[in-house]
Amino acid sequence: MTVGEIIHMRRKACKMTLQELGDAIGVSKQTVQRYENGTIANIPGDKIKLMAYALSTTPSALMGWEPMTDVGEGFAPKTHHRHLPLLGKIACGEPIYVDSQCADELAGDPTHMADFCLIAQGDSMIGARIFDGDVVFIRSQDSVDNGNIAAVMIDGEATLKRVYYYPTEQKLVLSPENKDYAPLVYVGAELELVRILGRAIAFQSKIL
Repeated sequence: MTVGEIIHMRRKACKMTLQELGDAIGVSKQTVQRYENGTIANIPGDKIKLMAYALSTTPSALMGWEPMTDVGEGFAPKTHHRHLPLLGKIACGEPIYVDSQCADELAGDPTHMADFCLIAQGDSMIGARIFDGDVVFIRSQDSVDNGNIAAVMIDGEATLKRVYYYPTEQKLVLSPENKDYAPLVYVGAELELVRILGRAIAFQSKIL
């Protein structure tokens, strides 16, 4: 299901019109319609967040990164920020080295509940609307559910992929969101080279 289809279904579930959602996020109803029908494919990250607030869910759910979550009425954007460590770049393609000692920090929206962030490099995750140069917010955890997007360390190098783990087969598949890239597959003893750093829970198209 595309992001636009998810937005459409959630808007209908919330009994909200195109005009009402447009007014809530500061765009025209025609723009919301273009989001939903895919005419505008690269929806700005700030609009995704505002739509999530208006539709009482989370940005990750609207992006299709996690199941739809109803956070209830009264969920609203916060105006304050907290600083998150910006650890370096993460590959959206082949794995690259990440400098964990990078001292830069990025002001993060506290609703993200992220622990650190990384800058995406490459185009293997464009199907998930993650583009080269985007900032990806990561919540630290050493495992994720199948289908989640995660930052994964592979023998000292890091990449961002959808994760699928099959315990009975002792197989891990790291799947890109671009048909031009093949999945990375690890089996048996190769799994010792792989470590999940955390789950991607949001992204930001520009460093503020």
